[in-house]
Amino acid sequence: MTLRLHNNLTRQLEPFTPLDPACPTMYVCGPTVYNYVHIGNARGPVVFGVLADLLRRRFGGLRYARNITDVDDKINTAAREQNVPISAITDRFTAAYREDMAALGVVPPDIEPEATAHMPQIIAMIEQLIAAGHAYAAEGHVLFSVSSYADYGKLSRFDPEELLAGARVDVAPYKRDPGDFVLWKPSSDDLPGWESPWGRGRPGWHIECSAMAAAHLGETIDIHAGGVDLRFPHHENEIAQSECAHGGKTFARFWVHNGMLTFDGAKMSKSLGNIERVHDLVRKHAPESLRLALLSAHYRQPLDWSDALIEQSARTLDRLYGTLRDLADVEATAVIPAEVEATLDDDLNTPQALAELARLGAEARRAEPADRAAAKSALLGAGLALGLLQQDPAAWFGTAGGDADDDARIQALIDERTAAKAGRDFARADAIRDQLAAEGIVLEDTAQGIRWVRKRG
Repeated sequence: MTLRLHNNLTRQLEPFTPLDPACPTMYVCGPTVYNYVHIGNARGPVVFGVLADLLRRRFGGLRYARNITDVDDKINTAAREQNVPISAITDRFTAAYREDMAALGVVPPDIEPEATAHMPQIIAMIEQLIAAGHAYAAEGHVLFSVSSYADYGKLSRFDPEELLAGARVDVAPYKRDPGDFVLWKPSSDDLPGWESPWGRGRPGWHIECSAMAAAHLGETIDIHAGGVDLRFPHHENEIAQSECAHGGKTFARFWVHNGMLTFDGAKMSKSLGNIERVHDLVRKHAPESLRLALLSAHYRQPLDWSDALIEQSARTLDRLYGTLRDLADVEATAVIPAEVEATLDDDLNTPQALAELARLGAEARRAEPADRAAAKSALLGAGLALGLLQQDPAAWFGTAGGDADDDARIQALIDERTAAKAGRDFARADAIRDQLAAEGIVLEDTAQGIRWVRKRG
């Protein structure tokens, strides 16, 4: 089956064929490292990580870049408030971001460019834009001239008035047009800055990604991905400055955007106080539960985040890992089933892939002895395609390296409960179950007998 992706540039589902048949290119907008990221910021890395793995399987290679924005006014503000150097903020939260993404099972990109390491490329691109008549210097600033690019707005498809209303720019006297956006701005002595033909300063947000993408992936890339909230102005401006700097060459052939997370139907925002930070969530819940939850809705749709969703995801994994534990003595190697690949080829349909995973789990539980190796192989493979079920069941259930004496005590109580039920002493059986529940031990009746797990916090 051919991989098809919804291209937000055309608003159509299109077959995907890379420019280089052996190595597609993909750029994903990464974090601005001034604080811990919230769970909504993790949806893109998780989803597009699944896409990255799919591209490697389909084409044999991939050049995948996800940037780090380490120069930004929010970073400057955080450093000033904490009275520390800028690097103290960016180093700390870059490390935290990498740690949190790793906890969610996000494999690092092939390339992780940092904006501060690309000042020569940024300055060179701005010089190209000025030379081509698409940018101008004014009062220490350099601005992109929106009116010089006839296709401005082709991604967001807003009319000019909407574009102006949504622009993250202040109307300043040095602008030729209110919609012109900053490529370079001056830095005072107390702010980070780099020498440039226009004086000491720092880049605007949009030019950073254009320069980093060109430096590592070339002037035309196959896929540019990110949150739908970046479509305008960030991605719109990236297109304008990149295509103008490169003589009209297409910047990105496919634009793929993930939907936003909501919390009880409301957009996550600091003003509403409903931000859930990944750094906190991975310490409160099993990270794999969070990953499954992030994959539970189609990436282009909004996802309503809740404790109930996390709990449901944990229960799903309990059942699947329980199946793998019951098949622990069966030798099997993960092989991704064609049905799972087909769902991912269909615009990365992770909800359908999860449905296939559940079906394969049910088949594995019912499998006859002769079929168990194949069933386990398919289950592991389906999990592999989604970045799930890759740890030992004992680690998932929290019994790896546990207290053997306590495990034996629990099993003895379960055996006593089984005997009590057989002897119709239901009061004693219920009392044991209640005792175990109070200790956080959950019992499950399975075809292989009673299974127990320690409830995670």
